[in-house]
Amino acid sequence: MGLAKPFPDGDKGRAAVTRQASDDKVFKAPSLRNIEKTGPYFHNGSASTLDGAVRVMAEHQLGKRLSDGDVNAIMAWLKSLTGEIPKEYIKEPSLPKAGKRS
Repeated sequence: MGLAKPFPDGDKGRAAVTRQASDDKVFKAPSLRNIEKTGPYFHNGSASTLDGAVRVMAEHQLGKRLSDGDVNAIMAWLKSLTGEIPKEYIKEPSLPKAGKRS
C-alpha cells in the first residue's frame, strides 16, 4: 500500500510481524468477489465507500487522480463481480453446548 504515494496511517503491515523490510506496507487482500457489499475498505476500514476506495488506491498506488468517468468505469467493473452471498458465509457461528469440549 502506497507504492506511488505513502499511505498516511503509519501501519507497517506484515513487516510489524515478520520484521522484513520487504513486507513494509504489505497487507492481505481479500477477493474482489462481492466487493460492493463488503465495506468498509482497506486494512483499517478508512474508506467507507467503494468509490472513495477506488480514488485512494489510484492516488496512492498509481500516483494519479482519476476523473469521475474513470471511477465510474472501474466501479461498473467491480459491481459486475457481485453475486449472491452464500448463506454459509454470513451465518452466525454456533457456540459449543455447555459441558462439552470441542
